Amino acid sequence: MGSYLPSSPAAPRPFSVQRVAVIGAGPSGLASAKYLLAQKAGPAAAAAFARVDVFEQQAKVGGVWNYSPTPRPVEELPVPQTDAHPKRPDPPIWGDKGGDGNGGEGKKPLFPSPMYEDLHTNIPHTLMRYSDLPFKEGCEIFPTRGDVQEYLEQYAADVRHVIRFSTQVTGVALRPGTSFATAAGDGDKEQDQWDVRTTDLLTDKETTETYDAVVVASGHYSTPYIPDSIGNIDAFHAAHPGLISHSKLYRNPELYRGKKVVVVGTGASGLDIASQIQAVCKPPLLVSAQTEVPPETLAHIGNVKQVGQIKRFLVEERGAEFLPLSDSGPEEGGAGIETDIDAVLFCTGYLFTFPFLNTLQKTPLVTDGRQVYGVAKHLLHVAHPTLAFPGLPIKVIPFPLAEAQAAVLARLWSNQLPLPMKEVLEEWERLDGEGTAPGKFHVFPKGGDGRYINELHDWVTRYGVDGGKEPPHWDEEMLWQRGIYAEAKMQFEKMGKKAKTLEELGFRYEPEKVVVPEDVAEGNEKMDVAG
Repeated sequence: MGSYLPSSPAAPRPFSVQRVAVIGAGPSGLASAKYLLAQKAGPAAAAAFARVDVFEQQAKVGGVWNYSPTPRPVEELPVPQTDAHPKRPDPPIWGDKGGDGNGGEGKKPLFPSPMYEDLHTNIPHTLMRYSDLPFKEGCEIFPTRGDVQEYLEQYAADVRHVIRFSTQVTGVALRPGTSFATAAGDGDKEQDQWDVRTTDLLTDKETTETYDAVVVASGHYSTPYIPDSIGNIDAFHAAHPGLISHSKLYRNPELYRGKKVVVVGTGASGLDIASQIQAVCKPPLLVSAQTEVPPETLAHIGNVKQVGQIKRFLVEERGAEFLPLSDSGPEEGGAGIETDIDAVLFCTGYLFTFPFLNTLQKTPLVTDGRQVYGVAKHLLHVAHPTLAFPGLPIKVIPFPLAEAQAAVLARLWSNQLPLPMKEVLEEWERLDGEGTAPGKFHVFPKGGDGRYINELHDWVTRYGVDGGKEPPHWDEEMLWQRGIYAEAKMQFEKMGKKAKTLEELGFRYEPEKVVVPEDVAEGNEKMDVAG
């Protein structure tokens, strides 16, 4: 980023942002609200923004960490699922009587997330935390989902007054102006504004309000991805409804007890879910993926057999034909046919979708749902820089990354940080995708999040931090934790999921002995399973 930073703080003041809408009160939305509210218009000046409104469709904060024991019915799951252009946001599932998030009683709208019952983070809380709030004393070093939800509720305490719960954003429409000033004196021109349409889910009342900037922090764990490239998948689903499911609907392994099961995908969630299902299903659990999982990882999971990608489903045999694993050698390991399958669980990730934002016609935000187009540094819309998308990167440590992004937005929109020229933003977008494989644009390489966090920190603090919250910066110890935490998580599970510190697991930071792994400090093509 360094070579593309503006060279002078005396650049044009392009923004006239007073009202900001934040869509979502998950980890990124909460960080955005906190940094925006803390931002001053300058040292010892008044608040930079007259109004910050956060819209949250759930009845409480948490986003993806907001656990619902009841998933959406499997009958509602499209198979295959490759549509990145839903016509409208998902409707809620109405829960039992309960709090509405503001102390009242009444019906509660639920939007089930992928959070499952027995889940520990795969990130130590010493690394996962926001910079200004530690996790509670005494929790496991890899916290439970409940610990994280409690933590987010605590973090949200001082921004709850700006959150509108049970309120769904149904439309964001651009009022065209000039995107931003390009030369001194252009700051008086009309600038983009956004009409944000919302529905109060408790009263069905629709409201439209105008904002100067919009933070789209709606997350990317909503629309499941189930590939359509597998032969006979439509016919198989029609003949055996409910047999195919997705990890978003997974809550616990009981549904798979005694059944012959295929888990598709070997990301963080796929492997964790596989370890739970293998304990109760008909052995061995079949794990399907393109490439081989390391033998030590398979041994850690339990009684599993790895097979290749599914080539086609066999409808009458209730089976599947598998391709060989791509790195299995001349023996073509992983190939073959399995019949009498009782369940197929796709742990194949999600699509980027923005059903409420469809007015940017010149450059579509998404095409196939694998990438968000037209954004620089995985954050700022190039043509309309009063529109931002925090939280897009995958395989990252999300909370501090959300803080770093929030600090940039607060400083930019308050004109405390010069906005680069459009040509520079376009170059940043090009560099963001340099060397990435198709469908991997927002997937950070191992250690990429640490470098990204520090780059944004350096960009923000280059012009001082008076008047705003300082974003996090990772020191050598944090980079060291980033390099060893996957191994530490495996040890945590072997020791019964009770350890409170990395030291208990045998990992001690000793500055004179520690060398930060090169793939964390400098980056390479190896991917990890953060997030």
